[in-house]
Amino acid sequence: MTCYGNGSLTGIVSCPGSRSTCPGTGESDMERRNLHLCTAARHVPSSTAAPSRKNRRQGTIYQVYEPIFFQSIGNPFIFRCIDGILIDGNDKGISKCVYRSCSRRDQLGPFKLSDVTWLTPHHRNPLAVGQYVNNCSNDREANVCYQELEVPEDFPIELRQYIPNIKYSHDVTGPLRCVVLVALRDIQKEEELFSNYYTIVH
Repeated sequence: MTCYGNGSLTGIVSCPGSRSTCPGTGESDMERRNLHLCTAARHVPSSTAAPSRKNRRQGTIYQVYEPIFFQSIGNPFIFRCIDGILIDGNDKGISKCVYRSCSRRDQLGPFKLSDVTWLTPHHRNPLAVGQYVNNCSNDREANVCYQELEVPEDFPIELRQYIPNIKYSHDVTGPLRCVVLVALRDIQKEEELFSNYYTIVH
């Protein structure tokens, strides 16, 4: 996800070795990766985009007619936009290979047109990565929501290296689809983040 918002940008951090405060949550993919929960790095005002090391729905962008069957097998990190566009944010397996391949394909001379560092432990973009935010529950209401946005085609080419999204097909025209997390209320420092997977602000 790209993170723009009203007010100052804020941070979200993944806390290694910490367990979710959400009751009844067992070992998840996030815990197996030692990324147990996402918390606010500082106070986040309501209606502000909540950027982070773990906040943007990054990945390969698929149009509704493009093949994603094999990438989807056992993959909990595919996000479906309102219009049916899919964003595959998995940093493992086939999904990782597809993203790296598309990134190399689209490189324009010395300019990288997407960020691949979110696939590694060393992230170049501190605003990237949001697929590890837990879903809300009856005991923990959502404090962030998803909002779709599009990166215009005239976005500066030298800054595209920080956008962790890429189109599956190189001949697809139009803006680049991204999804951000936006605070639904004031969020305090170190408060765990919860989203509703079924709620998208359009």
